[in-house]
This record gives sequence, structure tokens and C-alpha cells, in this order.
Amino acid sequence: MTDHPVTNASPSRRDFLKQSSVVALAGTALSGLVLPSHVHAAGSDVLKVGLIGCGGRGTGAITNALAADPNLKLAALGDTFGDQVDQTLKIVASGPQKDKVNAEEVHKFTGFDNYKGVIDTCDVVCLATPPHFRPAHLAYAVEKGKHVFCEKPVAVDGPGVRSVLESCRIAKEKGLSIVSGLCWRYHYSIKETLQQVHDGAIGEIRAMQCSYLTQGLWKKARREGWSDMEYQVRNWLYFTWLSGDHNTEQHIHSLDKGAWAMHDEPPVSCSGVGGRQTRTGAEYGHIYDHFDVVYEYKNGVKLFSRCRQQDGCEPDVSDHLFGSKGTAHIISHRVKIEGEKNWTYKGPPCDMYQTEHDELFKSIREGKPINNGDYMSRSTLMAIMGRMSAYTGKTVTWDQALNSPERLGPTTYEWGPVPTPPVAMPGLA
Repeated sequence: MTDHPVTNASPSRRDFLKQSSVVALAGTALSGLVLPSHVHAAGSDVLKVGLIGCGGRGTGAITNALAADPNLKLAALGDTFGDQVDQTLKIVASGPQKDKVNAEEVHKFTGFDNYKGVIDTCDVVCLATPPHFRPAHLAYAVEKGKHVFCEKPVAVDGPGVRSVLESCRIAKEKGLSIVSGLCWRYHYSIKETLQQVHDGAIGEIRAMQCSYLTQGLWKKARREGWSDMEYQVRNWLYFTWLSGDHNTEQHIHSLDKGAWAMHDEPPVSCSGVGGRQTRTGAEYGHIYDHFDVVYEYKNGVKLFSRCRQQDGCEPDVSDHLFGSKGTAHIISHRVKIEGEKNWTYKGPPCDMYQTEHDELFKSIREGKPINNGDYMSRSTLMAIMGRMSAYTGKTVTWDQALNSPERLGPTTYEWGPVPTPPVAMPGLA
């Protein structure tokens, strides 16, 4: 698996913002170009669509993708494991998009290099593997000139984020669309709420609170004959090198809404705590089951962030933006603004999972590329720096996280022993 090389230069928070401006200007300059015929811009040709990562989220993503345009066909499926590929093909071939699936013609690829076969076969690819593999998969897709739906998060460490930023820069130059799986950005009511906030409905933001307190998630019992590598990849949620821990893998949705409220300006630093109280067995790998992280911005605004995956506890998935003139409440699909002028969303409903794919394929057909690379990379890095702080017990700056040389996971992917790291102990690492 290949990745973009990391240069010796150390990008700073200012460099990150500058790079975003350059990319935006490049997009403006490219917008008038005629795209090559192979990207099917403004055409009625059938687009070949593929999926890399045949888990539950991937199966949902490919179903949404096939529903987004009348002239699509499922061309390829890829996963490390053949049983996952077969399961997804069975579901999609018998589902609402079955008319776009000829099971006998779908190419199936397995093993760690399955992504190359899928990408080489398709025009548009959905990336839905464990996040560790996302940077390499995205780099190869962009190299081959393919449009991408890219699930969140986009990496688990600083080198991965830097690779994704470079891939997205190249995609911009090539006129390729990259749509992020940070789906709330495509939800009508949330988009309108954040627009109200940006238009001054709650005045100047003074503080933010985001919570993602849920029950535990799935796990798979180890089977006889599974190597360490197979067991960890099949239970990827519970190994930091694969998932980034749940502050990165799941809580990124909440952090992304906070970042969005701040016009995607990166925080200066964060300080976090966390631990492992109830999920202490070996079946839960070595990740934490709760985090509490405070992010601080250049203007003094603080984002108070918390997440938990523990059974038997009260859930709370909500976001609150506190301003000088009012408060914006985002509670799942329900939103409202209370303050000098109360407001609630009265527009049409939205299936955000479908909308993000609708927008992707519309952009391809119209030759007007979407590139969500900047914000999906920034929100990923926010989540990573929160984990870094909680794991070490130290304040972590944006520049430290972005420039971190720490690359998580093995350097080669083979079926065999992969030691499970110890649970991170703050102050002792």
C-alpha cells in the first residue's frame, strides 16, 4: 500500500489555512475547464460504481450511491475478506437498487490490495474500510483519476491527514469530486441552522458543547484459525491503529459541527482526559470507552467535547452553540435557535445519507466538482489531537498534531502476529 511522502517542511496552522485558500483559488480557475470524457461530465453514459470496504456502512453507502443517478451500475466490490464481499453483493442484489446489479458481472476483489482492483475497474468509488487504510486508498483513486465518496474519518494519525490533504489538492487540479461522509454537512436543517448562526442569529459565539454519549457497539468473537491480524481487522473498532479510537471514529460527527460553526478555522490547542472503565476485556482491544476534551480557539472560544460508549448509561447526542444573542440547539434531526429572535427549521425533510450521494453524482454529471477535502481533513485532525491529549495527559497544539511523525499500525500487512498495544496511561507514556 502506498502513501504520499511527507516532506521535511513542517506545516503550521497558518500554512494549513493558506493551503486551503490556494486550493479554493485553484478550484475557481479550473471550474471553466472541459473535463475529459472518461469522467462522464454532463453525459448520459453509464457510470461504473465500486465499493471498497463491505461492512455495514459500506453496504449502506453503495446502496445510496446506486440510488443517486439513473445511469449507474455496480461494477466492483472489494474487501479484505471474501465473506464480506459476498454478503454485501447478496444484500444489494436483492435490494431496492437490484436493477443496477448483475451479480454475475460484478468484479470481486479480496486481500489487502483489493482497493486497486476496484479502483481500476470503476469510474466512482466509495471508500468505507477501517479508517487506517483511507489515505492510501484515496491517494490511489486520485492517481487513477476517479471520483470518490470518502467515509469519515479520513485518517488515524498526522501522517495520514497530511497524505489526504495532498490527495485532495491533486484531485482539485484534476477536476475530481471528493464528497465526505461527514453527512450532517448535507442535512438540510443542519445546513440552514449553521447558516443562521453564520448570519449572526445568535451573535458572536462564546462557547460550544458537543456530546456523543451512546451505548456500546458490535464486536465479533475470535474464531479458531484467525491470526492476530485477521482478528484485529474484523474487530477494527477496538484497535487505535485501525479506528483512531471512538473519539476519532464516531465523535468526529459532533466535532465537525463545532468546526463548521467556527468557519472551519482550526483550534489552537486542546486538553483532554479519558479512560476505560466498563469495556475492560480483551475483546475490546485497547481503546478507551470515554473521552472529555476541551478545544480552545485563537479568539478564546472553547469547545467542550465529550463522548462515551458504555451500556446502561443515559444517551445524549446533541450540540449547543452559545452566542452573545442566543443559543443554537442541534439535537439529532431537531434544531432550534433561542434568543433575541427564536427560530426553528420549517423546510423539507432530508435523508442526509442519500443527499451526499445525490450531490456527488450531480457534480459529476454537471462537470462541477465538489471537493470536501479541507473540512474532512481538519475535523479528522481535531479528533486525533483530542485522542493524543487524552492518551498522554498533555496539552496538544494543532501544529503538534498536524506535524506529528507518529504513524499508527504495522508497516506491512500480513496474516500473522500483531501485538495489541497496552491501554494508554496518561502521564506515563
